[in-house]
Amino acid sequence: MQRLVSYNYKGQRQWGVLTADGTSIYPALDLEETYFIPLGETMEDFIESGEEGLLNLAHALEMNEKDKAIEPVALKDVRLEAPFYPRRNVLCVGKNYQAHVKEFDQNANAKNPVHPIFFTKATTSVIGPEEEIDSHPATTKEVDYEGELGVIIGKRCCNVAEEDAMKYVYGYTIINDVTARDLQKTHLQWFRGKSLDTFCPMGPTVMVGDWPMPFTIYTKVNGHLRQEGSTTDLIFSIPKLIATLSDGMTLLPGDVIATGTPQGVGMGFNPPKFLKKGDVVEITIDPIGTLKNTVK
Repeated sequence: MQRLVSYNYKGQRQWGVLTADGTSIYPALDLEETYFIPLGETMEDFIESGEEGLLNLAHALEMNEKDKAIEPVALKDVRLEAPFYPRRNVLCVGKNYQAHVKEFDQNANAKNPVHPIFFTKATTSVIGPEEEIDSHPATTKEVDYEGELGVIIGKRCCNVAEEDAMKYVYGYTIINDVTARDLQKTHLQWFRGKSLDTFCPMGPTVMVGDWPMPFTIYTKVNGHLRQEGSTTDLIFSIPKLIATLSDGMTLLPGDVIATGTPQGVGMGFNPPKFLKKGDVVEITIDPIGTLKNTVK
C-alpha cells in the first residue's frame, strides 16, 4: 500500500509518495531522475500509465530503500493540493446508504432505490485539502457536506462484469460532495446544486495497492462527529457500481466514482445544520487520511 500526493513545493506543483509514517514525501521527479525510471510529470500522467507505472514506482522505491540516495521532503514544508484533477466530470452515486435514504426523503419508511442513482459534479468544482469551500451566499443558503469514499478507475473499460470490476480499480481517495440543497431541490436534476466552484474537495491522498475492505467514513464539523458509516452498508457495492456505469459506457483511467454518503448530513437534522462561514469540515477514511476544509 502506498499513498500518493500532489503538492506545491517552492512554487512548483509536484507529486510524490508519502513515507510510511506520513511525515514526509519522496518526490516522484527525484525518483525518476535518480534511477532513470519513467514515472510521469503529474499524477494524471502517472495514473494513465496504469500497472506499468505502479511497477516502476515500486522498483524506484525499492532501489532508494537500498542506497538512500533521495532524502524525503518534510510534509510541513509543502502545501498539499488536490491529488489530481479528473479530465471529465466526477461520477457520483446518490442514496447509496439505507439510513441516508430515510433522512434524505425525510421518511422512516422510505425504500431503497432499485437501481443506482447516478449524477456528476463539474471538474471545476474540485479543490484540495485545506482549500476553502466558498459558501456562495448570493447563490445558496443551504450548503451541506457529504463525506464519501472515492474510487479511481485505472484502466479503460466497457461492459465490465461485476465479478471482474475490482480489476479496474486503481485506488481510493476521499471526496466531500458539497451540495447546495436549495438548488438541488429547485433544479430537480442534481448537477447544478452539486457543481458550484469549490464544491468537490478531494484528497488528501490517493491510496494504491492492497488494503482490506471495508472502509469506515467519519465526518466531523467543528470537531463534532456528524457521520460514521462503513462501506459494508453500501446498497450498491463498488463492483456493482462499476459494472452498471460501464454497461455500454466507456470508463477511462482517472475517472472518479464518489460512492455515496452515510447518514448524518446537515439536512437530516431538525432543524437542519447547514454549513456557515468559519465551519471546519474534516472527513477521515483510514488509511487514506483526513480531508479538511474550512468554509468561507
